[in-house]
Formats: sequence, structure tokens, C-alpha cells
Amino acid sequence: MTNLKLVSLEKHDRTIIQVGAARFGAGLVLIAGPCSVESEEQMIETAQAVKEAGADMLRGGAFKPRTSPYAFQGLGLAGLKILAKARDITGLPFATEVLDTRDVAWVAEFADMIQIGARNMQNFSLLKEVGKLQKPVLLKRGMYSTIEEWLNCAEYIMNEGNPNIVLCERGIRSFETYTRNTLDISAVPAVKELSHLPVITDPTHGTGKVSLIEPMSLASIAAGADGLIIEVHRNPNEALSDKEQALTPIQFAMFVRKVRALEKFRIENQFMGSASIGSETKSS
Repeated sequence: MTNLKLVSLEKHDRTIIQVGAARFGAGLVLIAGPCSVESEEQMIETAQAVKEAGADMLRGGAFKPRTSPYAFQGLGLAGLKILAKARDITGLPFATEVLDTRDVAWVAEFADMIQIGARNMQNFSLLKEVGKLQKPVLLKRGMYSTIEEWLNCAEYIMNEGNPNIVLCERGIRSFETYTRNTLDISAVPAVKELSHLPVITDPTHGTGKVSLIEPMSLASIAAGADGLIIEVHRNPNEALSDKEQALTPIQFAMFVRKVRALEKFRIENQFMGSASIGSETKSS
């Protein structure tokens, strides 16, 4: 991948991206919150719950790209203001998705981290626009995209002057229908072989099943992921979007204890998944 002049690990130290107190690339960052901001009460109650459980950042969609035009599309500006209030109350920075180049500048006034969703990964005009900012960007892998295509999209952002990129593996489409997508955990060590940028996973969208979020999160940590982004709703049965894949606050609190324990083990044993095994093999 010789065309990756800025994203490539060659001649670059591993990058740490700071978002508030969260540091991607320097320990496990947990991002949690609902798929969509539905109301002030819903968002703040969920934000307080994930903060208490040990989350480092909030997530919540103010603009929602939906398969059906009749599905809930988000609250827009009102949603951003609610997210900002949740940040003020909890002290947690938040990530939210931007869909349109016309919205980038003013969404950036509210958000601590701008998310480029899977459907927009190759929206090159949008990539260039967020590249003009110094705001951290969470770049999700497209559902039909190769690792090379994904990294080239990060290159677009960096080429405009913004080096603050966190990559997110969120599942790719395959012939399998039991899960919503196929979470490509091998992408984590693969990206670490190729790029200096931090990489996290999204086991929520990667599986679409509450029962699979925890095991795929633990597998992601073992593979060397720098973070996880997890959907949490105060009452998933009432969620206006993605109710099948949201943890309750109680489930999330139990989840955090397990993933933090594995992360502690990983650090204490300097275990970084197959990437470290490969480097040891080369050095020997």
C-alpha cells in the first residue's frame, strides 16, 4: 500500500488521539450511549448511567441515516444541544455523526469527535471537509470496503491537514444472515501492521445481537483494539432505532467490569494479540 503516505506505519510513531480525558492508543477507551438522541430525559439518564459504569465517552445520533425514509431520522440541532447538556452534566465528551458537508462546521461547534459513518466512508467531499478541521474524527469502515479502501479514506482526511483520526471496524457484509454484519476482528491487528492510527471496534453494529456484544468485545481487546463503541439505552424496548442491539445500563455495568479486567490482563502481560506475536516472530 505504497500510496498511503500519511496513514502508513512506516516512518511514523503510533498516534495517540486525545478527546477530552479519553486517549485513543493509550489504553482501552469505552464509548457508550444510545443509537439516537430521542429526548433530553432519555439521553441524560443514559449518559449518567454509562458514566457511573465507567464509560470514557458518550455516543448518540442527532442525525440518523436510515434504510427507510419513514424511520426516525434524529432530532438534528435539538439533539446536538441535548448531547452538549449531557456532556456538561457528566463531564464526558461525545461523538456524533455528520452526514452532509453543509453541516460539518456547525456540528463541529458542538461535538468533541465527529463520526463518519459506514455509509459515508467514501463520501470524499465529506472526508475533505472534516479534514479541514482539527477536530478528532471517528472513521467507520464501509460495509463493503476493503482495509486498503478504508485506510485510503483516512488518507483523504489527513491530506487536508487533520491528523486526528480513529479508525472503527463496525462489521462488513457477507453471505451470513444470522448476524447483522460480520465483525472483522482480524482487521484490528491487520490495521496495526499497516497504520499508526488507533483502531476500535463496534460490536453493536458488527453483530446486531445483544448476546454477541460481550464475546466480540472481549475478542476485540485480545486482538489489540484501542477501544469499543457500544449502544446503551435506558429501556431498549422503547428505543426508536436499533432496539435489538442495545444493552441496558445494568448489562453495560456488568460488561464494563469484564472488559476492563481483560484490558488489565492485557497490559500486565504485554499481550497485544496476534500483531505482537508477528513482531516477535520477525525479531527472532
